[in-house]
Amino acid sequence: MKQTWSYLTAAACLVAGLTVSAPTWANLALAQKNACMACHAADKKLVGPAYQEVAKKYAGQADAQANLVKSIKAGGAGKWGPVPMPPQPALSDADANTLAAWILGGAK
Repeated sequence: MKQTWSYLTAAACLVAGLTVSAPTWANLALAQKNACMACHAADKKLVGPAYQEVAKKYAGQADAQANLVKSIKAGGAGKWGPVPMPPQPALSDADANTLAAWILGGAK
């Protein structure tokens, strides 16, 4: 009986862990699907800034998510150096909001 309880507890923890981490993987997959990861990484600068640096820059700003969504969709230049970020106009507002929230959360 005790061993069965251990298996049930382990299974419940596994399911809970997968449920919590699923959105994280989904957002990473969304970033990969839209070629964001070609220029960005979570924790290091590639062509563009690390997502964790973006989160730090926007930290504490009430309109951070809206501003980041605007930057994602419209592109831009000069915020992070001379290399421009191309616009992503075909990205849906929902996907842009999901990516912005994930980035502002540290892209974990």
